[in-house]
Amino acid sequence: MMVIRPIRAEDYPALYDMAVESGHGFTSLPVNDELLQRKINRSEDSFAKEVSKPGDEGYLFVLEDTETGFICGTSAIEAAVGLDDAFYHYHLGKVVHTSRALGVYNTVDILTLCNDYTGATELCTLFLREQRRLKHNGKLLSRFRFLFMAEFRERFSDRVIAEMRGVSDEVGNSPFWQWLEEHFFSVDFPTADYLTGIGQKVFIAELMPKYPIYVSLLSKEAQAVIGQVHAKTKPALALLQSEGFSTTGYVDIFDAGPTVEAKLEHIRTARNSRRLQVRVADVSGGQPYLICNCDRQNFRASWTHLHVSETSEEVNLPPDLAAALQVQDGDWVRLARL
Repeated sequence: MMVIRPIRAEDYPALYDMAVESGHGFTSLPVNDELLQRKINRSEDSFAKEVSKPGDEGYLFVLEDTETGFICGTSAIEAAVGLDDAFYHYHLGKVVHTSRALGVYNTVDILTLCNDYTGATELCTLFLREQRRLKHNGKLLSRFRFLFMAEFRERFSDRVIAEMRGVSDEVGNSPFWQWLEEHFFSVDFPTADYLTGIGQKVFIAELMPKYPIYVSLLSKEAQAVIGQVHAKTKPALALLQSEGFSTTGYVDIFDAGPTVEAKLEHIRTARNSRRLQVRVADVSGGQPYLICNCDRQNFRASWTHLHVSETSEEVNLPPDLAAALQVQDGDWVRLARL
Protein backbone atom coordinates (compact mmCIF):
# COMPACT_ATOMS: atom_id res chain seq x y z
CA MET A 1 0.00 0.00 0.00
CA MET A 2 1.19 3.52 -0.80
CA VAL A 3 1.14 5.82 2.24
CA ILE A 4 2.15 9.46 2.70
CA ARG A 5 3.77 10.33 6.03
CA PRO A 6 6.02 13.04 7.51
CA ILE A 7 9.71 12.53 6.75
CA ARG A 8 11.92 11.07 9.49
CA ALA A 9 15.66 11.19 10.17
CA GLU A 10 16.15 7.64 8.87
CA ASP A 11 14.76 8.70 5.46
CA TYR A 12 17.89 10.78 4.76
CA PRO A 13 19.54 8.27 2.34
CA ALA A 14 16.37 8.10 0.24
CA LEU A 15 16.04 11.90 0.22
CA TYR A 16 19.65 12.24 -0.94
CA ASP A 17 19.08 9.73 -3.74
CA MET A 18 16.01 11.68 -4.89
CA ALA A 19 18.01 14.92 -4.85
CA VAL A 20 20.53 13.31 -7.21
CA GLU A 21 17.79 11.88 -9.44
CA SER A 22 15.85 15.17 -9.66
CA GLY A 23 18.59 16.83 -11.74
CA HIS A 24 19.24 20.46 -12.64
CA GLY A 25 16.57 23.08 -12.06
CA PHE A 26 15.05 21.36 -9.03
CA THR A 27 16.06 24.10 -6.59
CA SER A 28 14.36 22.72 -3.49
CA LEU A 29 16.32 19.44 -3.55
CA PRO A 30 19.99 20.45 -3.90
CA VAL A 31 22.61 17.72 -3.57
CA ASN A 32 23.97 19.00 -0.27
CA ASP A 33 24.26 16.86 2.87
CA GLU A 34 23.95 19.68 5.37
CA LEU A 35 20.97 21.33 3.71
CA LEU A 36 19.02 18.09 3.24
CA GLN A 37 19.59 17.15 6.87
CA ARG A 38 18.47 20.63 7.88
CA LYS A 39 15.28 20.19 5.83
CA ILE A 40 14.47 17.00 7.71
CA ASN A 41 15.16 18.57 11.11
CA ARG A 42 13.09 21.65 10.25
CA SER A 43 10.20 19.49 9.09
CA GLU A 44 10.21 17.46 12.30
CA ASP A 45 10.20 20.68 14.32
CA SER A 46 7.35 22.12 12.22
CA PHE A 47 5.08 19.11 12.73
CA ALA A 48 5.71 19.25 16.48
CA LYS A 49 5.24 23.02 16.78
CA GLU A 50 1.97 24.52 18.01
CA VAL A 51 1.02 27.49 15.82
CA SER A 52 -1.98 29.76 15.36
CA LYS A 53 -0.89 31.37 12.07
CA PRO A 54 1.56 30.50 9.28
CA GLY A 55 5.21 31.29 9.92
CA ASP A 56 8.59 29.84 9.04
CA GLU A 57 7.38 26.22 9.03
CA GLY A 58 8.21 23.68 6.37
CA TYR A 59 6.39 20.34 6.13
CA LEU A 60 8.26 17.62 4.21
CA PHE A 61 6.51 14.34 3.39
CA VAL A 62 7.53 11.06 1.76
CA LEU A 63 5.55 8.47 -0.19
CA GLU A 64 6.32 4.99 1.15
CA ASP A 65 5.47 1.55 -0.19
CA THR A 66 4.48 -0.08 3.10
CA GLU A 67 5.08 -3.60 1.76
CA THR A 68 8.74 -2.98 0.95
CA GLY A 69 9.59 0.19 2.91
CA PHE A 70 10.80 1.78 -0.35
CA ILE A 71 10.56 5.59 -0.45
CA CYS A 72 8.93 6.38 -3.79
CA GLY A 73 8.76 10.17 -3.73
CA THR A 74 8.56 13.35 -1.73
CA SER A 75 6.61 16.60 -1.59
CA ALA A 76 6.44 19.57 0.75
CA ILE A 77 4.57 22.65 1.87
CA GLU A 78 6.19 25.93 2.93
CA ALA A 79 3.77 27.68 5.28
CA ALA A 80 4.80 31.26 4.45
CA VAL A 81 7.64 32.12 2.06
CA GLY A 82 9.89 35.15 2.17
CA LEU A 83 9.66 35.90 5.89
CA ASP A 84 13.36 35.25 6.55
CA ASP A 85 14.90 35.26 3.06
CA ALA A 86 13.70 37.44 0.20
CA PHE A 87 11.49 35.50 -2.23
CA TYR A 88 12.10 36.83 -5.74
CA HIS A 89 10.06 36.66 -8.93
CA TYR A 90 9.80 38.50 -12.19
CA HIS A 91 6.37 39.89 -13.00
CA LEU A 92 5.53 40.07 -16.69
CA GLY A 93 3.76 43.36 -17.32
CA LYS A 94 3.34 45.97 -20.04
CA VAL A 95 4.24 49.57 -20.70
CA VAL A 96 2.85 51.73 -23.46
CA HIS A 97 4.96 54.06 -25.59
CA THR A 98 2.72 56.48 -27.44
CA SER A 99 2.99 59.70 -29.39
CA ARG A 100 -0.13 61.45 -30.67
CA ALA A 101 1.96 63.72 -32.84
CA LEU A 102 3.57 60.80 -34.66
CA GLY A 103 0.59 58.49 -34.50
CA VAL A 104 2.63 55.85 -32.70
CA TYR A 105 1.19 53.47 -30.10
CA ASN A 106 3.42 50.59 -28.99
CA THR A 107 2.73 48.10 -26.18
CA VAL A 108 5.91 46.55 -24.80
CA ASP A 109 6.31 43.57 -22.45
CA ILE A 110 8.58 44.11 -19.43
CA LEU A 111 9.90 41.95 -16.60
CA THR A 112 10.01 43.61 -13.16
CA LEU A 113 11.82 42.08 -10.18
CA CYS A 114 9.49 41.80 -7.18
CA ASN A 115 8.74 40.13 -3.83
CA ASP A 116 4.97 40.04 -4.32
CA TYR A 117 4.51 36.51 -2.97
CA THR A 118 5.96 37.23 0.47
CA GLY A 119 3.82 35.41 3.07
CA ALA A 120 2.15 33.04 0.59
CA THR A 121 2.02 29.28 1.17
CA GLU A 122 4.12 27.39 -1.35
CA LEU A 123 3.70 23.86 -2.71
CA CYS A 124 7.18 22.57 -3.45
CA THR A 125 9.66 19.69 -3.63
CA LEU A 126 7.31 17.37 -5.53
CA PHE A 127 9.34 14.47 -6.93
CA LEU A 128 8.14 10.97 -7.82
CA ARG A 129 10.80 8.44 -8.71
CA GLU A 130 10.74 7.26 -12.31
CA GLN A 131 9.86 3.61 -11.62
CA ARG A 132 6.86 4.60 -9.45
CA ARG A 133 5.15 6.97 -11.91
CA LEU A 134 2.05 4.84 -12.32
CA LYS A 135 -1.57 4.45 -11.20
CA HIS A 136 -2.58 7.32 -8.88
CA ASN A 137 0.84 7.83 -7.24
CA GLY A 138 1.44 11.23 -8.81
CA LYS A 139 -2.02 12.50 -7.90
CA LEU A 140 -1.65 11.22 -4.35
CA LEU A 141 1.76 12.85 -3.90
CA SER A 142 0.46 16.22 -5.05
CA ARG A 143 -3.17 16.39 -3.96
CA PHE A 144 -2.90 14.99 -0.43
CA ARG A 145 -1.36 18.34 0.53
CA PHE A 146 -4.75 19.99 0.00
CA LEU A 147 -6.30 17.61 2.52
CA PHE A 148 -3.53 18.44 4.99
CA MET A 149 -4.05 22.19 4.50
CA ALA A 150 -7.82 21.90 4.77
CA GLU A 151 -7.48 19.94 8.03
CA PHE A 152 -4.91 22.29 9.59
CA ARG A 153 -6.20 25.51 8.05
CA GLU A 154 -4.67 27.89 10.62
CA ARG A 155 -1.16 26.86 9.56
CA PHE A 156 -1.42 28.17 5.99
CA SER A 157 -2.00 31.36 4.03
CA ASP A 158 -5.11 32.08 1.96
CA ARG A 159 -2.84 32.43 -1.07
CA VAL A 160 -1.21 29.20 -2.30
CA ILE A 161 1.45 29.14 -5.02
CA ALA A 162 3.62 26.64 -6.86
CA GLU A 163 6.70 27.40 -8.94
CA MET A 164 6.83 25.34 -12.11
CA ARG A 165 10.22 24.19 -13.41
CA GLY A 166 11.16 26.16 -16.51
CA VAL A 167 12.88 25.11 -19.72
CA SER A 168 16.44 23.79 -19.48
CA ASP A 169 18.32 21.01 -21.27
CA GLU A 170 19.69 17.76 -19.88
CA VAL A 171 22.95 19.38 -18.71
CA GLY A 172 21.23 22.34 -17.05
CA ASN A 173 21.46 25.06 -19.69
CA SER A 174 18.58 27.54 -19.48
CA PRO A 175 18.00 29.83 -22.50
CA PHE A 176 16.59 32.52 -20.22
CA TRP A 177 19.48 32.36 -17.77
CA GLN A 178 22.05 32.35 -20.59
CA TRP A 179 20.96 35.88 -21.49
CA LEU A 180 21.12 37.05 -17.85
CA GLU A 181 24.48 35.32 -17.41
CA GLU A 182 25.94 37.01 -20.46
CA HIS A 183 24.86 40.52 -19.45
CA PHE A 184 24.79 40.53 -15.64
CA PHE A 185 25.97 37.47 -13.73
CA SER A 186 28.86 35.59 -15.35
CA VAL A 187 27.66 32.52 -13.39
CA ASP A 188 26.20 29.46 -15.14
CA PHE A 189 22.65 28.27 -14.47
CA PRO A 190 23.48 25.11 -12.44
CA THR A 191 25.69 27.19 -10.12
CA ALA A 192 23.11 29.95 -9.63
CA ASP A 193 20.37 27.36 -9.13
CA TYR A 194 22.47 25.47 -6.56
CA LEU A 195 23.37 28.63 -4.61
CA THR A 196 19.71 29.54 -4.36
CA GLY A 197 18.83 26.03 -3.23
CA ILE A 198 21.28 26.19 -0.32
CA GLY A 199 19.98 29.60 0.75
CA GLN A 200 22.79 31.81 -0.58
CA LYS A 201 20.61 34.39 -2.33
CA VAL A 202 22.52 37.60 -1.66
CA PHE A 203 24.05 37.50 -5.14
CA ILE A 204 20.56 38.02 -6.60
CA ALA A 205 20.15 41.39 -4.89
CA GLU A 206 23.73 42.33 -5.74
CA LEU A 207 23.74 41.43 -9.44
CA MET A 208 20.17 41.24 -10.70
CA PRO A 209 19.23 44.25 -12.89
CA LYS A 210 17.49 46.84 -10.72
CA TYR A 211 15.21 48.22 -13.44
CA PRO A 212 12.52 46.51 -15.53
CA ILE A 213 13.85 44.46 -18.45
CA TYR A 214 12.32 45.02 -21.88
CA VAL A 215 11.48 41.54 -23.15
CA SER A 216 12.17 42.59 -26.72
CA LEU A 217 15.83 43.12 -25.79
CA LEU A 218 16.28 39.50 -24.74
CA SER A 219 17.55 36.87 -27.14
CA LYS A 220 14.88 35.14 -29.22
CA GLU A 221 15.67 31.90 -27.37
CA ALA A 222 15.12 33.56 -23.99
CA GLN A 223 11.87 35.21 -25.11
CA ALA A 224 10.52 31.88 -26.34
CA VAL A 225 10.74 30.15 -22.93
CA ILE A 226 9.20 32.85 -20.72
CA GLY A 227 6.27 31.23 -18.91
CA GLN A 228 7.00 27.79 -20.40
CA VAL A 229 7.50 24.62 -18.35
CA HIS A 230 10.04 21.82 -18.54
CA ALA A 231 8.74 18.79 -20.47
CA LYS A 232 8.81 16.66 -17.30
CA THR A 233 6.78 19.30 -15.43
CA LYS A 234 3.80 19.41 -17.80
CA PRO A 235 1.82 16.68 -15.95
CA ALA A 236 2.31 18.50 -12.62
CA LEU A 237 1.12 21.77 -14.17
CA ALA A 238 -1.95 20.09 -15.69
CA LEU A 239 -2.82 18.57 -12.32
CA LEU A 240 -2.63 21.92 -10.52
CA GLN A 241 -4.68 23.60 -13.25
CA SER A 242 -7.37 20.95 -12.77
CA GLU A 243 -7.42 21.94 -9.07
CA GLY A 244 -8.07 25.60 -9.95
CA PHE A 245 -4.55 27.03 -10.13
CA SER A 246 -3.77 29.59 -12.82
CA THR A 247 -0.93 31.82 -13.97
CA THR A 248 -0.96 35.55 -13.19
CA GLY A 249 2.20 36.73 -14.95
CA TYR A 250 4.86 35.72 -12.41
CA VAL A 251 7.90 33.75 -13.59
CA ASP A 252 11.06 32.36 -12.03
CA ILE A 253 14.08 34.66 -12.09
CA PHE A 254 16.42 31.93 -13.33
CA ASP A 255 14.59 29.82 -15.92
CA ALA A 256 11.40 31.94 -16.42
CA GLY A 257 9.15 29.01 -15.53
CA PRO A 258 5.63 30.12 -14.54
CA THR A 259 4.29 30.38 -10.99
CA VAL A 260 0.66 29.30 -10.55
CA GLU A 261 -1.58 30.36 -7.69
CA ALA A 262 -5.01 29.82 -6.14
CA LYS A 263 -6.96 30.76 -3.05
CA LEU A 264 -6.96 27.85 -0.60
CA GLU A 265 -10.75 27.87 -0.31
CA HIS A 266 -11.02 27.62 -4.11
CA ILE A 267 -8.74 24.58 -4.53
CA ARG A 268 -11.00 21.75 -5.64
CA THR A 269 -9.72 18.96 -3.39
CA ALA A 270 -9.67 21.18 -0.29
CA ARG A 271 -13.09 22.68 -1.05
CA ASN A 272 -14.75 19.31 -1.72
CA SER A 273 -13.10 17.39 1.12
CA ARG A 274 -15.25 15.99 3.93
CA ARG A 275 -14.56 14.95 7.52
CA LEU A 276 -16.14 11.59 8.38
CA GLN A 277 -16.00 9.21 11.34
CA VAL A 278 -14.38 5.81 10.89
CA ARG A 279 -16.02 2.42 11.07
CA VAL A 280 -13.64 -0.49 10.44
CA ALA A 281 -15.33 -3.16 8.32
CA ASP A 282 -14.59 -5.74 5.63
CA VAL A 283 -15.51 -3.71 2.55
CA SER A 284 -14.19 -3.41 -1.00
CA GLY A 285 -14.87 -1.64 -4.28
CA GLY A 286 -16.34 1.80 -4.84
CA GLN A 287 -14.93 5.06 -6.22
CA PRO A 288 -11.29 6.25 -5.88
CA TYR A 289 -10.74 8.58 -2.93
CA LEU A 290 -7.87 10.43 -1.31
CA ILE A 291 -8.03 9.90 2.43
CA CYS A 292 -6.01 11.04 5.44
CA ASN A 293 -6.17 10.85 9.20
CA CYS A 294 -6.57 14.01 11.29
CA ASP A 295 -3.43 13.59 13.42
CA ARG A 296 -0.83 16.25 12.59
CA GLN A 297 2.30 14.65 14.04
CA ASN A 298 1.33 11.11 12.99
CA PHE A 299 -0.21 12.20 9.72
CA ARG A 300 -0.94 9.47 7.18
CA ALA A 301 -2.62 9.68 3.78
CA SER A 302 -3.37 7.20 1.01
CA TRP A 303 -5.83 6.51 -1.78
CA THR A 304 -8.30 3.68 -2.13
CA HIS A 305 -11.72 2.72 -3.48
CA LEU A 306 -14.58 3.48 -1.09
CA HIS A 307 -18.34 3.57 -0.98
CA VAL A 308 -19.24 6.99 0.44
CA SER A 309 -22.75 8.38 0.58
CA GLU A 310 -23.18 12.12 0.08
CA THR A 311 -25.26 12.30 3.25
CA SER A 312 -23.30 9.87 5.40
CA GLU A 313 -21.41 11.05 8.46
CA GLU A 314 -19.38 7.82 8.62
CA VAL A 315 -17.10 5.88 6.28
CA ASN A 316 -16.34 2.16 6.32
CA LEU A 317 -12.61 1.40 6.01
CA PRO A 318 -11.10 -2.05 5.46
CA PRO A 319 -8.81 -3.14 8.32
CA ASP A 320 -5.56 -2.89 6.29
CA LEU A 321 -6.32 0.70 5.27
CA ALA A 322 -7.34 1.66 8.82
CA ALA A 323 -4.06 0.23 10.10
CA ALA A 324 -2.05 2.09 7.45
CA LEU A 325 -3.78 5.35 8.37
CA GLN A 326 -3.37 4.58 12.09
CA VAL A 327 -7.09 5.02 12.80
CA GLN A 328 -9.71 2.89 14.53
CA ASP A 329 -13.46 2.95 15.18
CA GLY A 330 -14.60 6.44 16.18
CA ASP A 331 -11.57 8.31 14.82
CA TRP A 332 -11.96 10.96 12.14
CA VAL A 333 -10.61 11.06 8.59
CA ARG A 334 -10.75 13.62 5.80
CA LEU A 335 -11.37 12.46 2.25
CA ALA A 336 -12.04 13.72 -1.26
CA ARG A 337 -12.82 12.07 -4.60
CA LEU A 338 -9.85 11.52 -6.90
